[in-house]
Amino acid sequence: MGKQEDFVLRALEERDVRFVRLWFTDVLGSLKSVAIAPAELEGAFAEGIGFDGSAIEGFARVHESDMLAMPDASTFQILPWRGEQPATARMFCDITMPDGTPSYADPRYVLKRTLSKAKDAGFTFYTHPEIEFYLFKGKPAPGDRPVPVDDSGYFDHTAQGGGQDFRREVITMLENMGISVEFSHHEGGPGQQEIDLRYADALSTADNIMTFRTIVREVALAQGKWASFMPKPFTEHPGSGMHTHVSLFEGDENAFFEAGAQYQLSATGRAFVAGVLQHTPEITAVTNQWVNSYKRLAWGGEAPNYVCWGHNNRSALVRVPMYKPHKGNSARIENRAIDAACNPYLAFALVLAAGMKGIQEKYELPPEAEDDVWSLNEYERRAMGIAPLPRNLDEAIRTMENSELVAETLGEHVFDFFLRNKRSEWQDYRSQVTQFEIDRLMPMV
Repeated sequence: MGKQEDFVLRALEERDVRFVRLWFTDVLGSLKSVAIAPAELEGAFAEGIGFDGSAIEGFARVHESDMLAMPDASTFQILPWRGEQPATARMFCDITMPDGTPSYADPRYVLKRTLSKAKDAGFTFYTHPEIEFYLFKGKPAPGDRPVPVDDSGYFDHTAQGGGQDFRREVITMLENMGISVEFSHHEGGPGQQEIDLRYADALSTADNIMTFRTIVREVALAQGKWASFMPKPFTEHPGSGMHTHVSLFEGDENAFFEAGAQYQLSATGRAFVAGVLQHTPEITAVTNQWVNSYKRLAWGGEAPNYVCWGHNNRSALVRVPMYKPHKGNSARIENRAIDAACNPYLAFALVLAAGMKGIQEKYELPPEAEDDVWSLNEYERRAMGIAPLPRNLDEAIRTMENSELVAETLGEHVFDFFLRNKRSEWQDYRSQVTQFEIDRLMPMV
């Protein structure tokens, strides 16, 4: 065992840890957990914990179901919402086959494999997510409209506001687990919150997002509230996205920065953006994986629906901010399409793969979209070469299934399962009769 494993084993005794939860995600991004006793952890580090992979969404077929969860000691943290004594800890796991080879169904491995390819090219990938979600007074009953905790708006400071106390509790728990928060505030919709995590390498950020979503739900339940990352819970209010700032570093140098260039964006950064723009329609079924995701993208406002980039243009898919023009390491781009409800491992892997393809193939960055893209008509957008994103999950699936980049990045197993699952979701959705149809058609036909 290494130093990190030894540290964890000592911490179990020093912190009176009685339960250790081993976490991993399925292909759709749902968190899975198995608890083991501290006495079993040394064996788990050496040999893993066996489980039936065929029972996990997208992991294995019945005849190849045996899998192992191998705990990653570097992710050890005490769970603050479980109380001080006795303590409960968690670690994320890498999933392997019985012979020790990585499981191709493990989303964490998909990201690690993509990060390794970028590393071979000399790059480290960093991400910084702005995570939005809605907070409700309680879990809505089936058929009932959810009731937000407040009627506040963007950046509002509401006296005795439930959102303020909620965000403070969530941030305290995140920081107790070593997850740094940069900003938090009320978002545009009633009861809508945003908490931004600080920059970190993409694997740590993906782990942090899974922890973040768990903490948000735990704190909400403890306060008698209900939190949801559903992309578009209300017709008339903004959806919840996860605007994600990304950058590549070569050693200690930000590869996206070039002093004196337009927006300080280097040739590497421009090629990365070009790759993201060209391949985003192919990856949208993963970054926006639910039928409800496309209600958010269709709403306008700060949710993109067209493939373009800009500087101070929040209708663009990719924005090139310039917050600190004299600080090279702050150079980055912002992807505004990604859902807060995505599988972050797969989403980050595909954004990185798209950007790296642009760098490797030396893609040319198209002209900047200086106008509010939503205010243009279809003819004007076509004249400017601005194509739409997929308008629904069906279009996104059809685009993804023809993508060599997505198939190669996800691997055959995840690629095939994801498409099958999303086709089934679309079929279930398109057969539903909605309240909109009843209200619109029943009086007249």
